[in-house]
Amino acid sequence: MCELLAMSANVPTDICFSFAGLMQRGGNTGPHKDGWGITFYEGKGCRTFKDPQPSHQSEIADLVSNYPIKSKAVVCHIRQANAGAVCLENTHPFTRELWGRNFTYAHNGQLAGYKEALSTHKLLSIGSTDSEQAFVWILEQLRLNFGDQRPDDSALYRYLGQLSQRVARFGVFNLILSDGEFIFAYCATKLHWITRRAPFGPAKLLDADVAIDFKKETTENDIVTVIATEPLTIDEQWFKMQQGNWLAFVGGEIVGQPEAII
Repeated sequence: MCELLAMSANVPTDICFSFAGLMQRGGNTGPHKDGWGITFYEGKGCRTFKDPQPSHQSEIADLVSNYPIKSKAVVCHIRQANAGAVCLENTHPFTRELWGRNFTYAHNGQLAGYKEALSTHKLLSIGSTDSEQAFVWILEQLRLNFGDQRPDDSALYRYLGQLSQRVARFGVFNLILSDGEFIFAYCATKLHWITRRAPFGPAKLLDADVAIDFKKETTENDIVTVIATEPLTIDEQWFKMQQGNWLAFVGGEIVGQPEAII
């Protein structure tokens, strides 16, 4: 299966430390050798780097690891292909426009028997993956349900949770979705998250001999949440999401979750 990584922060923050650990799982410490991608938001704009090559030996991944692009919202994915050829058009994350915003999506898992139920009429997949088809279906359902106007945040998050549950009927569906303001995470089987805030301390990666002292890199007002399939560090407390639940983050803080767990 693939692995996901996302970041939500209240100030523009680079993700070099976390990404340096994740890229090692792309064919080195992990089997996810079938491509990788990352999207950084800057206001309404976003920049995406993708490569169908293994991330641990990708020169583009080296650039991202060493170039401190600062963003408040980041979505990242490393792929272990189950459906669709290993090629650029099948490489996550995928981005499409809705309500004048760039929506970015990445999926971990595999779906089966979904083609009729998740068929679309106006939005079409560019590649051949189950993941992208689920993405365009979700966007089409959002447009059909809410029309041309973006709903308020709570209504949007609740409906995204409902749509995620519907897709999850067809297999494993761990999801990261963002429009640059929020990060929405749905957990079908496995997702973890951590929020870093003052007082900051040191951390060491699981997959690389890299450590950092966040106190030297942050201010006392910074809030940064990282969401990942598996914890990335060995000396911090990560929280495991409940299966079948979702969380929405803005500025590093939880701003939405199912009422049953509030």
